[in-house]
Amino acid sequence: MRLRQRWIWLGVILLALMGVSTVHAQSEGRALILRLDGPLTPAMVQYLERGLRTAQAEGDAVVVVELDTPGGSIDLMEQMVQAIRNSSVPVAVYIAPRGAMAGSAGTIITLAGHWAAMAPETAIGAASPVGAQGEDLDQTMEAKTKAILKALARSLAQRRGPAAVAAAENTIENAQALSAQEALRVGLIDTIAPTTQDLLAYLAGQHTTTAIGPVTLPAHLEPVTLRPTLGESLFHWLTNPNFVFLMLWLGAQALIIAFWHPANWPAWFVGIAALLVAAYGLSILPVNWFGLGFMLLAFVMFALDVKATTHGALTAAGLAAFIFGALTLFNTPLALPQQRVSVPLVVASGLTVAAASTFVVALALRAQKQPVKTGLAQAQRLVGRVGYARTSLTPGKPGTVQVGGELWTARLTADAAPVTAGQPVEVVAVHGVHLIVRPHQSPASPSAPHGNGPVVE
Repeated sequence: MRLRQRWIWLGVILLALMGVSTVHAQSEGRALILRLDGPLTPAMVQYLERGLRTAQAEGDAVVVVELDTPGGSIDLMEQMVQAIRNSSVPVAVYIAPRGAMAGSAGTIITLAGHWAAMAPETAIGAASPVGAQGEDLDQTMEAKTKAILKALARSLAQRRGPAAVAAAENTIENAQALSAQEALRVGLIDTIAPTTQDLLAYLAGQHTTTAIGPVTLPAHLEPVTLRPTLGESLFHWLTNPNFVFLMLWLGAQALIIAFWHPANWPAWFVGIAALLVAAYGLSILPVNWFGLGFMLLAFVMFALDVKATTHGALTAAGLAAFIFGALTLFNTPLALPQQRVSVPLVVASGLTVAAASTFVVALALRAQKQPVKTGLAQAQRLVGRVGYARTSLTPGKPGTVQVGGELWTARLTADAAPVTAGQPVEVVAVHGVHLIVRPHQSPASPSAPHGNGPVVE
């Protein structure tokens, strides 16, 4: 009997130990951290979707999306909202760091999270739709787009209460923006967290419902950051305004060289490739086409100044047009200050292209002032020079002479005696491209050259 009781107690102890072990395993989990920074791009969508797949495959407890974006296209926003809402792993969208924002489409993405949080000194809102270049939509299109966005915002914010729904609609209807404290007060977000660790402490033990049902987070969350792949980083870099500007600058410069030297195939390749890369960035970023037009005008002026006789006037005008166009290239209502081209970069690149154009113009002007070294003008300067007959010359019969290291067709003067090959001759006149020569009578004449090489006089 006692032996039986001992076995019973042993079983109870083992079960208790197994329970403790199970509770310990469930009390810890991994939080996968994703960082979305900048305007929405296809590469950003790909990164988010890969992160959600990784979290599901690795059994992560939660995905934290650190967000700082001025917004982007509605199509990209919808893809990201669908990815978050259909994720089997709960997602917390965290507007961070301090000074960050979730503007425009970023507002809807924040509402799509199972939890929404903001760091202090951040903002959310201003989600009114505009055109691709920041322009206002026409009345009908604006009404339709706002109605769709407000319906989506209501469905995402409904679980947060009437005040949150009203605030979400107001960010779309009236472009209202809210600070972190204001958003928390109306229930648009769940918490204000100074750091990611503070957010994880808040999320520990929280309950939510994902696409597969209710989920309870572990009591302890360990952050693990998922870095973008090389391809994702590359495509995201292609939308950097400074990089897009440099590609435009390089492509235009290379094509100018290619137009003046059509056989220079590397210039064609570099120019076309650079402009294609720039075109990708221009298709994503909010572009002011007025500024792009001024940049193209500037390059036309730089190219024309090489051929025109303006003595640098077109280059100066082109430099002004280039700087103005570059500074307004991404200056639209959709663009934040960090989305615009760096002023020092614009000035430096403008001065570089202007200096190169001025150098080419100076070479062209110097070439125009130099005397012509071939043809009739060259022949006229040979009058009085001494050379040597390469063939026998007789009056009325042309032959060949060597003068100044070059071979010329020559005729003797009417009163001159015949000249044999190798005798010195003197140029007395030029008729067309023929030299008129006579025998050179100087007693100190140098010996005739041997062979057919040029003569150094």
